[in-house]
Amino acid sequence: IPALATEPRFAQRLRRCLEEEQLLDARYRLQKVPGGDVALPVLEGKAAEQWLQESGPRGLPCRLLRVQDPIPSKAASVRPPAQKLRSELRRLVLGLGESWSEELERDVPRAWQRHGDLVLLSEDSFSAALWTKLGPALWETVASALGAQRLARRGRVLPGGMRSPSVTLLLGQDGWVEHVDNGIRYTFDVTKCMFSPGNITEKLRVASMQCSGEVLVDLYAGIGYFTLPYLVHAAAAFVHACEWNQHAVEALRRNLALNGVQDRCQIHHGDSRQLQLRDVADRVNLGLIPSSEEGWPVACRVLKKGAGGVLHIHHNVESLPPPARLQPPVPRDEQRPPEESSSGEQEDGEGECQSCEEMESGGKEMPAARVRLEWQRWAEAAAARIRGMLAELHSQPWRTSILHIEAVKSYAPHVHHVVLDLECRPTLP
Repeated sequence: IPALATEPRFAQRLRRCLEEEQLLDARYRLQKVPGGDVALPVLEGKAAEQWLQESGPRGLPCRLLRVQDPIPSKAASVRPPAQKLRSELRRLVLGLGESWSEELERDVPRAWQRHGDLVLLSEDSFSAALWTKLGPALWETVASALGAQRLARRGRVLPGGMRSPSVTLLLGQDGWVEHVDNGIRYTFDVTKCMFSPGNITEKLRVASMQCSGEVLVDLYAGIGYFTLPYLVHAAAAFVHACEWNQHAVEALRRNLALNGVQDRCQIHHGDSRQLQLRDVADRVNLGLIPSSEEGWPVACRVLKKGAGGVLHIHHNVESLPPPARLQPPVPRDEQRPPEESSSGEQEDGEGECQSCEEMESGGKEMPAARVRLEWQRWAEAAAARIRGMLAELHSQPWRTSILHIEAVKSYAPHVHHVVLDLECRPTLP
């Protein structure tokens, strides 16, 4: 690193000068160099050299050199990652002779996703024009500050049924990462596949089910979000996993092998609506939101016609906003003038997710919740429709029973991701 060296008796005075000029590199300590001088680290770039030539350190004797093994400062080793990132970027910008601005300050991310040695940045980070001028030095600085080897930045989910992410790899050769969730190993390419950490409560519930000896059909398998918990923890005998995204299929194959369950799963690559299976399933998982209704006829066909089974139906159900709370009239002598009234902030009586960031990242996990009237009505309507489909398909009456309604997450204001466990059995003559 570059440094200015001076005699020990002048070191603190030179330090003050460098701090005033914002040239001192606080990542490193002052240290002695051969010959007995003290080296003070300065920012990379020509700023320190120019200052030394033009005005100099007020008559203090010093020389510019490079220190081969700089000693990190204590402050640099204990700073939070977000603070360290902001400090490193500020140092990079100033060292290149540019100005640090409020726009740049707002542009620095304060949160990110980490997958092993890869950090995934949010889409709204580093959008200012200046960042593009910095070139590869920007991403190398970000990676160093965050302790990463690879960087990527996500964009909006691309339109279409594939739900492919728009992710750009900024630093590194490939986007394959590994994620461990409840003892299950998932690997996927962040530039090709989405990972849904927001469904952890449902994956844990699936993992707790007793599916020994059962055959499952997972109509929307993805990279194995639910296929793997059914195989690894719920002990399903066999799973038919349906997926039409070729990148997700590749990840699913790897994940089955990673977890040693590839012999108990068959992948059906293609549109699950065209699935040719019939009369095989004890259980069907329909893990697609906002609605899995297009998969209901397929689910009816694959259920064992002699014994039936259980459908796990995912759906986004809209709930009515809570009614306004009626307040008793305030006596005139207790009324306050308008300028003394409250701030106008409204309570969110439903405890729902109001953050756009939470909505886009998969929603807000919900604690165990009472079944709302709208959820119950939707479940009853779904049960009636599926009962009719099964009766028409098999030319005999069926019964459907609501076993459970699980609230997974708040997906948007007054919209909740729920799962209906629906038991479907043929009616004996």
